[in-house]
Amino acid sequence: MATIVGGVATSHTPTIAFAKDGGKQDDPVWKPIFKGYEPVQAWFREKAPDVLVYIYNDHMTAFFDHYSHFALGVGERFAPADEGGGPRDIPAIAGDPDFAAHVARVMVANEFDLSYFQGKALDHGAFSPLSVMVDHDRETGWACKLLPVVCGVLTVPLPSARRFWKFGRSLRQAILSYPKDIKVAIAGTGGLSHQVHGEGCGFNNPEWDHEFMERLEKDPESLLDMTVADLARLGGWEGAEVVMWLMMRGALSEKVEVTHKTYFLPSMCPIATMILEDRAQDAPVEPVEVTRERAWHDYAGAEDMAGTYPFTIERSVKGYRLNHFLHSLTDPDVRRAFRDDEEATMAGAGLSEEERDLVRRRDWIGMIHYGVIFFMLEKLGAVTGIGNIDIYAAMKGMSVPEFQKTRNAQINYGVGGKED
Repeated sequence: MATIVGGVATSHTPTIAFAKDGGKQDDPVWKPIFKGYEPVQAWFREKAPDVLVYIYNDHMTAFFDHYSHFALGVGERFAPADEGGGPRDIPAIAGDPDFAAHVARVMVANEFDLSYFQGKALDHGAFSPLSVMVDHDRETGWACKLLPVVCGVLTVPLPSARRFWKFGRSLRQAILSYPKDIKVAIAGTGGLSHQVHGEGCGFNNPEWDHEFMERLEKDPESLLDMTVADLARLGGWEGAEVVMWLMMRGALSEKVEVTHKTYFLPSMCPIATMILEDRAQDAPVEPVEVTRERAWHDYAGAEDMAGTYPFTIERSVKGYRLNHFLHSLTDPDVRRAFRDDEEATMAGAGLSEEERDLVRRRDWIGMIHYGVIFFMLEKLGAVTGIGNIDIYAAMKGMSVPEFQKTRNAQINYGVGGKED
């Protein structure tokens, strides 16, 4: 069964990455940044977590036109994002799709509505502090896997501080009910006091920062009724993202001890870290077997429905590359390239030989079995002039006339529109 080894709170300013990538470890101005992270790096080496649950917000990089309150990264790997000047020269980090699927089921059963993502890169909110906390290199990758939890804290309205806390409590339940024997660390990122926009930019409040860190350790529930405006008045508008520290704290036991704390304010945003160790063994809110059963309750029996393949997180991860390619056919340029040279287009998309064979043979039911969702089949059908009824008939192993006889009207249709 999974165990929680502790939590880390950290700022995620791009200053950290700038200093690391610029080789400023011994520069007197920047050196305090690295000194503050040395105990955190040592803590990760000592605890050796298998997975790091990483709570952060994207800065309108990968999430721009779709901005969720809570998004769970369920993919197999996550690369550094290009934020305008090219991605950082660090390796992608592995995800843990099985663990992510379990966490998702429990969180949804606990009435938290999530979105799920794959194929999105992580910006400085993730990789800036991560790159000075967790060991990594090009040859062996990172020392642990990552479960990103992306929080929408930039677009109003956003969830309350209490909602973030409750998410953390539920996250604890999800982690502790995971049946595999893994060690899990939790990081809450963002803050502390800062504002980066408007005439109010440059605002800091070190007194509030230290008070917040103290209350986070000893009396976190005293923070839960603070409004977003309360947090912003004390910590600047962007400083209200400390709700993500509350989520991390909610995932720990009631009693914790801070074994490391540092605070450094070089410019626009403090660079602060905290290590929080559990000092109590809180009883689960319910037996873990009950949690698992409740997480699967709505789907019990679905496996017995003949010819039915729910699009689970596991299937979406397995079929991601092929689904992504088929979705790309909504781009007119990709459509033209595919019509001109199917093989070259599929090769350029990095499809495996098995995936290319499914497409070239128009093996509709084979693609469903592989992990493709039906609505991607529609897109291939539209590009190749194959109607939905043809696809339905093929999936059932029938001719089109045979299938149409099972319908009230013998028609055909597709999702294609007017091509330019």
